[in-house]
Amino acid sequence: MGKVTGFLEFQRLQEASEAPTSRLKHYKEFIHHLSDEQAKVQGARCMDCGIPFCNSGCPVNNIIPDWNDLVYRGNYREALDNLHSTNNVPEFTGRICPAPCEAACTLNINSEAVGIKSIEHFIIDKGWENGWVVPAPPATRTGKKVAVVGSGPAGLAAAQQLARVGHDVTVFEKNDRIGGLLRYGIPDFKMEKNLIDLRVEQMKAEGVNFRTGVLVGRDFPAVILNTAKETISHEQLQKDFDAVILAGGAEQPRDLPVPGRELKGVHYAMEFLPQQNKVNAGDKLKDQITATGKHVVVIGGGDTGSDCVGTSNRHGAASVVQFELLPQPPETENKPMVWPYWPTKLRTSSSHEEGCERDWAVATKRLEGKNGKVEKLIAARLEWKDGKMQEVPGSEFEMKADLVLLAMGFVSPVASVLDAFGLEKDARGNAKASTEGDGSYRTSVDKVFAAGDMRRGQSLVVWAIREGRQCARSVDEYLMGSSVLPR
Repeated sequence: MGKVTGFLEFQRLQEASEAPTSRLKHYKEFIHHLSDEQAKVQGARCMDCGIPFCNSGCPVNNIIPDWNDLVYRGNYREALDNLHSTNNVPEFTGRICPAPCEAACTLNINSEAVGIKSIEHFIIDKGWENGWVVPAPPATRTGKKVAVVGSGPAGLAAAQQLARVGHDVTVFEKNDRIGGLLRYGIPDFKMEKNLIDLRVEQMKAEGVNFRTGVLVGRDFPAVILNTAKETISHEQLQKDFDAVILAGGAEQPRDLPVPGRELKGVHYAMEFLPQQNKVNAGDKLKDQITATGKHVVVIGGGDTGSDCVGTSNRHGAASVVQFELLPQPPETENKPMVWPYWPTKLRTSSSHEEGCERDWAVATKRLEGKNGKVEKLIAARLEWKDGKMQEVPGSEFEMKADLVLLAMGFVSPVASVLDAFGLEKDARGNAKASTEGDGSYRTSVDKVFAAGDMRRGQSLVVWAIREGRQCARSVDEYLMGSSVLPR
């Protein structure tokens, strides 16, 4: 424990950020990592609990008290090694993870949690700045070949783990660049994409082969086929590789079945957000969906909706309104009731701070427009009655809307991949694969494994990393009979 009385002496410090009026002019990251002295003070707040609930609250089980102490003592290189022992890509989680570890922090019971995420951000950035993040190629090769379908956090974590124990790993990605939803689902102002490129270069040096623009499976929708350079059948993968990991994202968005859904100007969030990321990367797009000068309505109150808000404001929207179906949560959770679990409470993102009207318990009834283009949204207020959500009589209202963005979550992976392999699915349409006992992460088809969103459904980046790592261990055991990879 770095400083026995640190949690009594020091206050939690938020990372510094660029002012909203300034950051709205660009798509670069605007949150700055802590200075050395700030990180030391924040690390000193950790109480090194006898039972570190932060460790179990973190899906990858980061050894948080240890690296907090190391940062307090200035042992940054050792802190980085500790962090990398449980997390292959902390540069992602240090930026975009909602930090369930902080919700579980013991100090959070009656004070403010240790700034775990900000310390993680500091450690990995310190590592990149000093050249400490280097390839770790295997000493020997096994001769076994593994295909990883999907290059998001689950796929990258699995691929790196397997390459480091000597397997020949090939990652297949349908898009033109590696990263999956990290690349095209997360706005650049939350995470710049050079971070993905740096990690990919490290993995290439470790022996991972990356193939972009490749669709795996069959019966793809035309919109997906248009993004690929080639297709490869599931039969070919199963023939050419000793094991296959399906690690794609849950990309089937939840739709809004109301009158007027077909009008122009109504789009899924994942039609809108990837386009701006591609433009930022230097691509030239025809007919980009933009919010410039428009009255924007975002339907869905989660992170994806927040990303739509931030991007719309950077486009120069005339106004931005965000609707949520559920009631407004409390500003502060009842900590004795919920700790150490993830609390339901009002969360205001950096995008909300940049300008957005938010409204809760609102249901969209229909969309209206002229000449085939949306012009307004008709909604009504909701209330809970007899255990059910019902429309409040006489509460109907209309909202001007030139652009409506649907950000209501994702229901399942794209079915064409799972159907091509003939996998058994769970009740939600995900690949059915248990995480318990022998053969964990194995699907109903021989030598085919599933991890991340493709197995558990839409979830957090940190859960994808956990599943990728654990799936890699299961694959290694399948191929070699035992594994030295961590659980």
